Amino acid sequence: MTTTTAQHRSDVCIVGNGAIAKTAALGFAQSGYSVTLLVPPARPAPESAMSSAAEKPWDVRVYALNHTAHDLLAGLKVWGALDLARVQAVDAMDIHGDGQQGGNLGFDAFGAHVGTLAWIVEDSNLNGALDAALKFAANVQIVSGCAVDLSCSEAGAGVTLENGSKIACELVVGADGRESWVRGQCDIGVDYRMYHQRAIVTNFACEKPHHGVAHQWFTCADGIVALLPLPGNRVSLVWSAPETLADTLMNESLGELAIRLGAYADEKLGPLRPLQPEAVKAVPLALVRPHALVAPRVALVGDAAHAVHPLAGHGMNLGFGDIHDLLQVLREREDRRGIADERVLARYARKRKEDVLLMQWATDGLERLFGANLEPVRMVRNFGLNLLDKLPMVKRRLMSHAMGK
Repeated sequence: MTTTTAQHRSDVCIVGNGAIAKTAALGFAQSGYSVTLLVPPARPAPESAMSSAAEKPWDVRVYALNHTAHDLLAGLKVWGALDLARVQAVDAMDIHGDGQQGGNLGFDAFGAHVGTLAWIVEDSNLNGALDAALKFAANVQIVSGCAVDLSCSEAGAGVTLENGSKIACELVVGADGRESWVRGQCDIGVDYRMYHQRAIVTNFACEKPHHGVAHQWFTCADGIVALLPLPGNRVSLVWSAPETLADTLMNESLGELAIRLGAYADEKLGPLRPLQPEAVKAVPLALVRPHALVAPRVALVGDAAHAVHPLAGHGMNLGFGDIHDLLQVLREREDRRGIADERVLARYARKRKEDVLLMQWATDGLERLFGANLEPVRMVRNFGLNLLDKLPMVKRRLMSHAMGK
């Protein structure tokens, strides 16, 4: 049910309209809480979104979902609702250093003792399955509108909308992205580092089979190039390019971009060819570190709680980890404590601290390390990749953490 003007009351109000917000709504609902999902006013769906599955173009925005995300979505009955013909398992990952004698580091599912390392899922596929599940969630109401005020007191929380209606609840969950309105209403400070890069995302057909292998090249001057496997002989490009190069790439045709990528991909994948209809996007990259994950009667999840460089492909996975841990903390709380109890929310913040800090440190540190265009640094980092590749126990621990195991 979607409404626009009324007074609403529920246990939880979730602000946001992406996959993380929708997953949180389903998670809370299936845990027995009544949920109000506050989404922005609807916009007309693009024509391609209304076409049949056979004609639907490949989405340029994809996620590499780990085992934590998979298990959470499976538990919510969402994974089985995906169009699994458009989901690609990642069986191995090859990381290539820079320079003529660049280092190499490889991970594979066999070495990790799992069936697959991750799954590549399109944004539209994931959101379509979540939307379908929400239609059958009896204790979720979807409210469309713009929030203008957030109030919290001992009596409860309230979100006031532009049209004057109000959502009363016990707990507000901010799942509204990197520029979170909820976070701003709570006066939570933020450490913000612009990478002066943009992620250029698009899709190609490849001449050679990819065999479920994800490739990543740390190129220093040209940024970080990743080609992720899609079903069939297709790959998804995520090129974290410096802004000047990003401008050039966005002004070129995708055919010219495919030729550029040949310097990296031809040996592994053969010549690339743009998928039709051609589509490309550029996303500005930044590190966002809020000073807190919680405030009185408020919990942040997803990009509202942390935004990291996409070089590890784990920004979305951190968000699913947030939902998993928040729901677990609420399940384990003492009977005398409510879902917005200060100590309960503090436990959530503590539970997420190590995982989030480690991913922030790893992604930001790698971006700085591989962005340094000095020969001694280049030699050390390539040596480090080659050394790590020869340490199976260390590799296995890294893979286990990345997979959410």
